Formats: sequence, structure tokens, C-alpha cells
Amino acid sequence: MVVTFSHDKNKVKLDSPRAVIPLLFAGRVPTSLLDVGCGIGAWMHVASEFGVKEVFGIDGVPVGPDQLLVPQRCFGVQDLRVSWDLHRTFEICLCLEVAEHLDETYAALLVQNLVNHSSTIAFSAACPSQTGQGHMNCRWPEYWQKLFNAAGFVCDDSLRWRIWDISQIEPWYRQNILVAHRAPNAAGQEPRIRRVIHPEMVSSRQFDSFRESLNEQLELIAAGSQRPLWYVTTAAKALFTKLARRIGNGDGR
Repeated sequence: MVVTFSHDKNKVKLDSPRAVIPLLFAGRVPTSLLDVGCGIGAWMHVASEFGVKEVFGIDGVPVGPDQLLVPQRCFGVQDLRVSWDLHRTFEICLCLEVAEHLDETYAALLVQNLVNHSSTIAFSAACPSQTGQGHMNCRWPEYWQKLFNAAGFVCDDSLRWRIWDISQIEPWYRQNILVAHRAPNAAGQEPRIRRVIHPEMVSSRQFDSFRESLNEQLELIAAGSQRPLWYVTTAAKALFTKLARRIGNGDGR
């Protein structure tokens, strides 16, 4: 078992996969799909609805047949902290909001296991301060992008912007999702994926700890916790930026 995790605590909705999958497939239904960290199989279930003939999912936590949304033969328990091999590849692989549940020691291994099983991977993982059950390695997308690049994959987040305003999709997918494609000659040359926070995540309780930490830091700064030189240099930088913006805009802002 990868982490102490209960799927019973998560309310599974099919709205997200039903909205994301047709955009991910972009009119071409893959013949096979692997879901790594599949939970009870919601994404596999919907992929089958859209015509994927062969789906298979693995998870670090056992899931009983009474919970699974796919046949038991489509599911396997796998410790994601070790190298694993299903002895076949799939046309597309999903790994959504899973990587943050593994210690950073296993991050590169997880990515290697994914790329060993597909040349196209839809991936999302929690960003820093995103709360959740068993989160331990929350990173910005470029952290994962570098690992995919090292494996010969190019990462693209255009899907993120296509689903950004679709309200029935849970906001963590809209914020974090990217697609990695095998392209050894171009890996690492693509633009770095931006750090963004979806407004619905900020307005939810997901980032309460982030806001609390920021407020604490601001209070410490206001209380004079920094060295005197820090206040001088920071004020000077802010004034320089303000003047540069004013000159550039010509509107006094």
C-alpha cells in the first residue's frame, strides 16, 4: 500500500471525466487506456462509455468489487513506490492527482513507470499548499515537466486552458492537468508550464493553509522580523518597478 488512503472519504463524480475525456481524445478514441492510481475506476468507466475497448487500472489501495465501477478483471493492486511492468503498452495512460501521494524519493520512478507503458500520458498532480488526503509531494507543474523531459517526453498544457471554465469539472483537474507525448528530439525545448492557481481553488478551503502562511509572513515582515537591509532593498526594488511600469504605461499606474 502506497499511503494510508480511503476511497470511501472521496465522493466520486463522473462529471469530470465525462467533460474531460472527449476533449482529451480530440475525436480519436484510443483502443486501450491505463489509469495509474485509478481509485474505484471512474475515469475507466467513462472511457468505456466513450468507446475505449480495453481499460485497465492499478491503485496502491485494494478496492472491492462492490466499489469498482469497472469489472474486477480491469483492476490490479500495485505498490507505486517500486518499478512495475504490466508487460504491455497502452495507447494512452492517465495519472491524475496521484503523484502527490508518494514521497519525492519515488517521483522519478513513477514517471519512468508511466512512460514505459504509453507514449501519451495525461497527468495532473497537486501543487504546493493544495490540501488533501495523504499529500506529501506537492509540486508546481514544471517539476514534473522536467522529469518527463528527462524521459524524452514533451509536455503541453493546452488541455488545461480548454477545460479552465468548465464548471462541472473539479477545479484541481482544471488547474493541474497536462499531457506528455513521447518526442525525444524535442523534449525540454517546449515552453515551461506556468504556475497558476484556479480561482475556484482559492475560494475553496483547498488553500486555507496557504493563505494562513502568507498572512503570517506578512505579519512578521510588518513586525520588523527581517534585517534592516532587506527593507531598504525591497523598497528600492518596488520603487524601481513602479517607476518602470509608469514610464511604460504612460498612465501613472
